[in-house]
Amino acid sequence: MRHPAKGGRARLLAVTSVLTMISAAVLAGGNTASAAPGCKVEYTITNQWSTGFGASVAITNLGDAISGGWTLEFDFPGNQQAGQGWNGTFSQQANHVTVRNPSWSGTLATGGTANPGFNGTYSGTNDKPTSFKLNGTTCTGTVPPPTDPPPGPGNKVDNPYSGAGVYVNPDWSAKASAEPGGSRIANQPTAVWMDRIAAIQGTTGARGLRAHLDTALTQAAGRPFVFQVVIYNLPGRDCAALASNGELKPDELPKYKSQYIDPIAAILGDAKYANLRIVAVIEIDSLPNLVTNVSPRPTQTPQCDVMKANGNYVNGVGYALAKLGALSNVYNYIDAGHHGWLGWDDNFSASAQLFATAARASGSTVNNVHGFISNTANYGILKEPYFTINDNVGGKSVRESKWVDWNRYTDEVSYAQAFRQEAVRAGFPSGVGMLIDTSRNGWGGSARPTGPGPRTGTVDDFVNGGRLDRRIHLGNWCNQAGAGIGERPKAAPESGIDAYVWIKPPGESDGSSKEIANEEGKGFDRMCDPTYPGNPRNNNNMSGAKADAPLSGHWFSAQFQELLRNAYPAL
Repeated sequence: MRHPAKGGRARLLAVTSVLTMISAAVLAGGNTASAAPGCKVEYTITNQWSTGFGASVAITNLGDAISGGWTLEFDFPGNQQAGQGWNGTFSQQANHVTVRNPSWSGTLATGGTANPGFNGTYSGTNDKPTSFKLNGTTCTGTVPPPTDPPPGPGNKVDNPYSGAGVYVNPDWSAKASAEPGGSRIANQPTAVWMDRIAAIQGTTGARGLRAHLDTALTQAAGRPFVFQVVIYNLPGRDCAALASNGELKPDELPKYKSQYIDPIAAILGDAKYANLRIVAVIEIDSLPNLVTNVSPRPTQTPQCDVMKANGNYVNGVGYALAKLGALSNVYNYIDAGHHGWLGWDDNFSASAQLFATAARASGSTVNNVHGFISNTANYGILKEPYFTINDNVGGKSVRESKWVDWNRYTDEVSYAQAFRQEAVRAGFPSGVGMLIDTSRNGWGGSARPTGPGPRTGTVDDFVNGGRLDRRIHLGNWCNQAGAGIGERPKAAPESGIDAYVWIKPPGESDGSSKEIANEEGKGFDRMCDPTYPGNPRNNNNMSGAKADAPLSGHWFSAQFQELLRNAYPAL
């Protein structure tokens, strides 16, 4: 969960309406009512669309304890029909609904609460019940005005993943299921990538954005539900890695706005999708490149110098934040690199400051940023358990080892938690959250260390003997040999972390290991070539890439199988 101090970012679900009734009757012992104050009921519409809705009913016993079972009764004011229910047994005759305690819980202590809920259908209006009876005693009170706030960014929930289901992409799931053993992860939620204009309407073998969202409504079945989409098509995209170059030229910001962001915003803003919690991952790799890969650094590229000079990364990100952040159900998370990229002192604060500049560009504000995401489509280990940044061996700090190389962070959790705080110092709201992509950072298998390295040798022996991340260098990013599936998607796993997520779908290539002609705007990057001896961005180490890889985003069966074998936690 996030840190408790959230300032102005504490929010309520936009679609929630609450009915509270406090009675003037009491419940006596057992399940018999008496004549003193006794119960409170909160009826909440948790989700609603054109013909259906979800609801929960919180029943609080303010009287004597109930030990012989409880029964709640109410009447729908319209033609609503209660369907699938939970935490209680639902039945309905005409418009009269009866909810009996579940078989495993027939007691309700004084002050105790029961929380039955259900999915229902309706036509016309979906007005709230106005009277409840608990064990025959009427809970009376007044009905407050509807509390549904008007649409707007301020209506977002604090953590969109909390208590919510997450979309399973059927296109990816089918590919995973077709692989031997792939069914073990085929039901996991992954993101939908909008990596070119054509992806909005759909391409061969991949449905378009609207079709995905329609499928998400079916999967949601009336419950809180997250749909994850990657916004990834900036002009001059990925200026430091040719494998994921995009279709738009460096100066085509107007085309990015009118033919890419505007159509996406129009689809996401359709009222039929208003009850989905849409997490938008904003332009991976773009802003970090403007910190680390520009002149006068030795890691600079001419393309990144161009994008820094023309301002189209900053203005494009700002435009996307403004357009999508204006939608009450869209949660923007800016890509924040990873600990092996921005964890050094000269990158860390500078990146947070640049992100704040982008968040205020093109009419946006920092309030359009719900959080940040680290390790997107990368391999950085979640936690290094066998050494810390404070360890010393032979009179040398772990920071002096070749692997850590004076970085402040050894893993993604420590980096993400620290970056969240740095972003707040840079001017972002105090409630911003973090996501971590764990789709390929498990590093299990037979090569995984089971304890610390030796303290009798050098600091490099100690770090290399115990580190779980088995890459040749932290700067290696393309189809890394030996990697494995990481932690499964999970909400609120650590302080300040909104969720572990699978943004990069396991099995999709990072880039081709040799040049392949294509019409997707994707180039050939030598970092995807297993024979490549490296460049200044990976300190001239071997690339560590797997051979025979297809174009980025295309299915890479050999990698998928290795990811399954090396999964940690194991499958």
